[in-house]
Amino acid sequence: MATLPNPLPGLAADPTGRSLGLERPLPPGRSIDTTNEGPWHEPLLWYADEPAEPGAWTAAQPARRTAGLLPVLLDVGDGRGGPEEWELMPGEMSYPGDHDPEEVLADLWDTVAPTGDTAGDAAGAEDWPGLTETAGPDDGGPDPDALAAEVADALLAGRTRLKEPRLALVPARRSADIPAAIGWGGPLNHESDVARLCAVLRSWEDRFGIRVVALGFDHLTVSVATPPTTETEAGHLAAEHVAFCPDTIRQTPPDRYAQTLLGADTWTFWWD
Repeated sequence: MATLPNPLPGLAADPTGRSLGLERPLPPGRSIDTTNEGPWHEPLLWYADEPAEPGAWTAAQPARRTAGLLPVLLDVGDGRGGPEEWELMPGEMSYPGDHDPEEVLADLWDTVAPTGDTAGDAAGAEDWPGLTETAGPDDGGPDPDALAAEVADALLAGRTRLKEPRLALVPARRSADIPAAIGWGGPLNHESDVARLCAVLRSWEDRFGIRVVALGFDHLTVSVATPPTTETEAGHLAAEHVAFCPDTIRQTPPDRYAQTLLGADTWTFWWD
């Protein structure tokens, strides 16, 4: 996968992160280079040793502009340990920009073989119905990065399934690339090259203003600045979610799942 210059080694000399342009020092933490095949040639991410509190995401946001480090919350309390125990696979990731999101979703759609009672009208179509049409984020809606900070604070305040969230920093071109940048294997039983799913996340960034806010061993939460506002749009988007993460859809009655997307500022996915 194509990468940017990695500023994480600099945290060894400056663990406070002041050199990254942060006004508030980073908490004690560690850089991780552990993969399923041994140490990676450079750190994949940094994450804090202590649970994150509201405000941690906002305090770390300047590192995006000054160093190309993007914040994300990592759940290390779900019985799977921290990222050093997740068997990260950066060497097996391609580059998200090399994939067409609609082709990825159409391909995955065929593999999950949805039926008419899967999740809404479009989601139950026999053939791939295509991408959801949307106006995309505009000046009248919330700023996607500001909303991501609000969602992170809400997650850290306990309104979440996250058991022990830690602040992490990842060198990545854009938020949608974070899972592939660290070689995350959460969806391994559904898609082995997570960069393909990141291509879909990039498309959702463009159309719905999403940001990757939290990752666990097998689950993902994104903030959504411009969610669907009509039942037709929500039902069509449900088809994309079926292809992206069929395990999530199967836990919710079909007619109810599309309804949960209306006006929702977060989407959560988990893979079995």
